[in-house]
Amino acid sequence: MPWWWSPGWGSRGGLHLDGAMDTADGLAVTNPERRLAVMADSVTGAFGAMSAIALVLLKTTALSDLNRDRGFAMIASAGWGRWGQLVAIARYPYLKPMGKGAFHKAAIRSRWEVLPSAVLLLGISGLQTLLHPDRFWVAMAAAISGSGLACLTAAWFDHKLGGHTGDTYGAVVEWTEALLLCLLTAC
Repeated sequence: MPWWWSPGWGSRGGLHLDGAMDTADGLAVTNPERRLAVMADSVTGAFGAMSAIALVLLKTTALSDLNRDRGFAMIASAGWGRWGQLVAIARYPYLKPMGKGAFHKAAIRSRWEVLPSAVLLLGISGLQTLLHPDRFWVAMAAAISGSGLACLTAAWFDHKLGGHTGDTYGAVVEWTEALLLCLLTAC
């Protein structure tokens, strides 16, 4: 049986999207003291469902509008989204004593640990420039916009919640990916 067909594989799918949905439900609560409890609830609310629909539609529309550089855009958006997650883990406090994100927060001890992945992502943009010199601006837009969106998304969730959870780590990935794909359609 191939590795991707193993019984536990399907249970890991959609984890970032689930985090974005839980984060949207939590941010919809007007009482800041209740937000974490709402985010921990397994029931998806209206704002969570709307955020999932918005994310899937944004990504689908952006990818369908990309005539060139679709592969590069997918790699860049996935990479910068996950880099934004690293920024959130390294830079901002974790709001729960336990949780799926606590493991990651304990594993990253310094802000400098996000640097190698940033260099790798900038290298991917550089490789895109070498392979397609006429598409220099697409590669630069991916690098500048990707890093900026990743940092701003992580900062925005910190501003709204006063820190991060495993759910917001997933939300950073999803929103950075979606917004970067939308920006790359303009290039």
